[in-house]
Amino acid sequence: MNSLEEFFKNSYDGNGEIGCIHSCPELMDCIQQLGFLPLLESGIQGYAAESMMAEECRFTQFDDGSWEWPLWQWKGSALREGGCVYGKFFAGKAGFISRAWWPDFYNWRRSQHPAPEEGSIEDAILTTLREHGSMIARELRAACGFTGKNMRSKFDGYTARLQMATYIVTEDFVYPVDKHGREYGFGWALLTTPERLLGREACLCDRSPEESYERMLAHLSQLLPKATEKQIKKLLK
Repeated sequence: MNSLEEFFKNSYDGNGEIGCIHSCPELMDCIQQLGFLPLLESGIQGYAAESMMAEECRFTQFDDGSWEWPLWQWKGSALREGGCVYGKFFAGKAGFISRAWWPDFYNWRRSQHPAPEEGSIEDAILTTLREHGSMIARELRAACGFTGKNMRSKFDGYTARLQMATYIVTEDFVYPVDKHGREYGFGWALLTTPERLLGREACLCDRSPEESYERMLAHLSQLLPKATEKQIKKLLK
């Protein structure tokens, strides 16, 4: 893999995206090196897994309507094998966080978002999920009664906020299978709690929330030297 420093320098200097990710192992390595990696456009030029894909690995749609998108196919493997956590963590958009950085992220976000009030909709969603351990998003939505018109978008709003607050993460992706036994489509997110996925101890941090925040801010500021402080804070807050 080309150096990440070289990638970001070329992106910032307007020389285009050098495409340093050619395989799923390289994606997993990149997540470990960066610590924090948005899946799609993040508001910071070049800082997204999508932007870092090699040309031959970009989204491709064929004449018959079928498509190929290695990044979308790799994200499940990255979750299962890559030592990372995945969810809508960055301004409501999905991305990866390495397990090494997860305790600081969890520590900071939980300090900013207390547990949902008992009896609230968010509390009901979390209680249902905890009772089942893990659930496909659409099954969780139905179990929580979000079955009427326009209910999907409302439910997605609640679960996105719970992911931003680190109460829910994605465990894996489940795909429908056609009559030939082949998986198809974009897949369904299998949701769970970070405590169930990683264990409670893996979420704990011996720093104060403020110390965790400053540590993450310093890391991202060094990684993204031409990003503004406002852009970086938006990712963390």
